[in-house]
Amino acid sequence: MLCDAQPMLRRNAVECGTPTSEICPVCEDYEVAHVTYVFGPRLPAFGRCISTPGELERLDARKAHLTGYVVEVCAACGWNHLVRVTSLGRG
Repeated sequence: MLCDAQPMLRRNAVECGTPTSEICPVCEDYEVAHVTYVFGPRLPAFGRCISTPGELERLDARKAHLTGYVVEVCAACGWNHLVRVTSLGRG
C-alpha cells in the first residue's frame, strides 16, 4: 500500500516533526514533515523519536554507535519515505 504510515509515525509527524516547505507528492494537499528516529544501545527497541532541540546533539555525544533515520511523512494521507540514514555517536 502506498500510504501506509503507522498511526504513531503520523502522530510523530504532527507532534515532533520538522515542517518542510514540500507538498506531499501523493495527496498534494498537505506539507510533509521530517521525523527523526535514533536506534542503538540503551535506547528503546522501537527507537527514540527526536522531539526537542538539542536532543540529537546530546545523543551524538554518546560513546555508543547510534543510527539515525529521517523519514518524510504526510500526516494527512500517510505517505512516508526514508530520506536518509546517518551514523551518530563515537562508538
